[in-house]
Amino acid sequence: MKLSTKHLLGIKHLTTEDIQLILSTATQFKEVLQRPVKKVPSLRDITIVNLFYENSTRTRMSFELAERRLSADVLNFAASSSSAAKGETLLDTVNNILSMKVDLVVMRHSASGAPHFLAKHIPAAIVNAGDGINEHPTQALLDAFSMQEKLGQLAGLKVAIIGDIMHSRVAMSNMYLLQKMGAEVMVAGPPTLIPKYISEAFGVKVEYNLKKALQWCDVANVLRIQLERQNQPLFSSLREYSLAYGINRRLLDSLGKEIVIMHPGPINRGVELDSDVADGSSSIILNQVENGVAVRMAVLYLIANREN
Repeated sequence: MKLSTKHLLGIKHLTTEDIQLILSTATQFKEVLQRPVKKVPSLRDITIVNLFYENSTRTRMSFELAERRLSADVLNFAASSSSAAKGETLLDTVNNILSMKVDLVVMRHSASGAPHFLAKHIPAAIVNAGDGINEHPTQALLDAFSMQEKLGQLAGLKVAIIGDIMHSRVAMSNMYLLQKMGAEVMVAGPPTLIPKYISEAFGVKVEYNLKKALQWCDVANVLRIQLERQNQPLFSSLREYSLAYGINRRLLDSLGKEIVIMHPGPINRGVELDSDVADGSSSIILNQVENGVAVRMAVLYLIANREN
């Protein structure tokens, strides 16, 4: 089987068959990562550039490790230390890189739609590693993989996405993916951090009361407050936010049921999650990090082999 698309620009553009293919391929690569020798020659003749115009630790390291595990040749590009800092355009930068015979571009950019722009102008395949407040497809895929691994299936699951929905590309990609795979989705948080149109546009439930959201869900995917994307204060203080929407052990114990706790990272400890929750038995946050490598190996392998 092959993917229906040349690029991975967003979950919005994937079919349910594409998603199932990526998740099943990731299962095979996770088995590879359990072996003493964790490297396979699948992309031995492929050159991949990691084009990061935004700061990243987890996503960049996860992609780079996935690329090296597949035996690809890897180039790393950081905008802050490149000619982009001198005013070179995105297209000029990429065309210069492509002249070095690069096959695949993994791209993170602060502008929503930047990977889609590139996909129209260059011949190489593009994998979106996060664009502005639009999408973060590989995060949603690894979230789905982690839920499926923990709970057996996605269909019928009740997933609450909690926190800064307005500025979150993770929320966007998760909403698309989970509903395509038959899960029910609720978004929860302060009214100022949830777009007014979201229920109509995406068919998700909206809840402003944290405890009600937790009582409803099987899985709580908790998001970071993205202060760097907020042009104006949207709540009074981090302490006030934590009191109303922070998840602590006492709150979880009061639910009378077990729920799975997830977080895409980085965690603001003591704000959206207390440490005893983030590190507790309900949390699969470190599983998400581990699964990220297998899922990104699957994406890179399937994209690179689509034309073969």
